[in-house]
Amino acid sequence: MTDHTPSPTPDSNQPAKAWSGRFSEPVSDLVKRYTASVFFDQRMATQDIRGSLAHAKMLARQGIIGANDLADIERGMHQIAGEIESGEFAWNLDDEDVHLNIEKRLTALVGDAGKRLHTGRSRNDQVATDIRLWLRDAIDQTLHLIATFQRNLLDIAEQHAATPMPGFTHLQVAQPVTFGHHLMAYYEMSRRDAERFADCRKRVNRLPLGSAALAGTSYPIDREFVAAELGFDEVCYNSLDAVSDRDFAIEFCAAAALLMTHLSRLSEELILWMSPRVGFIDLADRFCTGSSIMPQKKNPDVPELVRGKTGRTNGNLIALLTLMKGQPLAYNKDNQEDKEPLFDTADTVIDTLRIYADMITGIKVKADNMRGALSQGYATATDLADYLVKQGLPFRDAHEAVALAVRAAEVRGCDLPQFTLDELRAAMADVPGAAERVEAGISAVLTVEGSLASRNHVGGTAPDQVRAAIARAREALG
Repeated sequence: MTDHTPSPTPDSNQPAKAWSGRFSEPVSDLVKRYTASVFFDQRMATQDIRGSLAHAKMLARQGIIGANDLADIERGMHQIAGEIESGEFAWNLDDEDVHLNIEKRLTALVGDAGKRLHTGRSRNDQVATDIRLWLRDAIDQTLHLIATFQRNLLDIAEQHAATPMPGFTHLQVAQPVTFGHHLMAYYEMSRRDAERFADCRKRVNRLPLGSAALAGTSYPIDREFVAAELGFDEVCYNSLDAVSDRDFAIEFCAAAALLMTHLSRLSEELILWMSPRVGFIDLADRFCTGSSIMPQKKNPDVPELVRGKTGRTNGNLIALLTLMKGQPLAYNKDNQEDKEPLFDTADTVIDTLRIYADMITGIKVKADNMRGALSQGYATATDLADYLVKQGLPFRDAHEAVALAVRAAEVRGCDLPQFTLDELRAAMADVPGAAERVEAGISAVLTVEGSLASRNHVGGTAPDQVRAAIARAREALG
């Protein structure tokens, strides 16, 4: 969604501004540049034209403008849309924003009909409508890309539903999990992200047009007709609120910041896993770069940049919150500053999701290294404690007994499954009742496969449960 439209230029031969009759001197060139938004809001041109055509159709339907005027407006807007699409449209700094640029061009093409288009509306409700239309499109694209990312994530999770790896807390080996189970944690995060964007869309999809500057209009407009024409679920029911608040944009940025936070966490893990010191995965070369001085390097630049861009989306959220916090009703020029953070956040999220969905497919899993890491950190210690509890030992005593066994294993430089039955009993002897509860066959409890299989419940890491979770996810995605 990156915008490549040429920057507008000032034109000293332009007619006076739409509001210039009130003023005794022209605006200085410095102020023009400082206050103009056409540099960045021209990306809403398509939405502006859509909103204007629906407004014009309503005006004609209500008898506020004539049928000939509507036909002229529709003909002119069709030409303008073509000029914008082809890059031939001449954006002009003197016309301040996307709305006036299009209106001036329309008037040049069709005459008085173009001047009548603005009847019954203000730039205040016009821009609020354009932003909502633009953001609705951005949300739809975001939701589509989240689903693509999820499907690709499910593919690799299914391939590795039974591939064991260490699960960590505090970045210390904790218990065995499967790589598929680990990836499904990020699916669950992305599922909530999708829910947030979908829920946000409901509040975005309310029509401000018809609120005019702040108080509504005296013309006999039909706002519900315009809402239906533009695909809005309902109208905004208070004109002051409709033109002034940007909470829907803030909500989008909050959802985007959470999504980027989740992708940043996954990026951090990909970076760690790719390090030779860990060696759990490798990323496809197309997502990495080399070093200008060290020929052996393969740097995970894409996940690192995702991690960095997360700070950018967080900053945009804070910028919008700060923008709104001190504004009295109704519209204030401050709100011109809402667009660049919003546009940047949407661009960042969409670009990140697009590249991440591809990057997931390029992960090469080093299963032997994952399994080898489970031999460090006594990953099945909790399984031994659970075994003792099932044999009748109180949990706190079982915890103490296993802690003693781990200490003994550290002294010997071995893992728990490497103890003989007698050695394991001896290591627990100081806890009354522990040693005699350890029976032959305990070694099966201490294996990685035994640990994984024992957690066979909804949400657990048993391979069958991971596959069931993947099947539920695929069914939900359709």
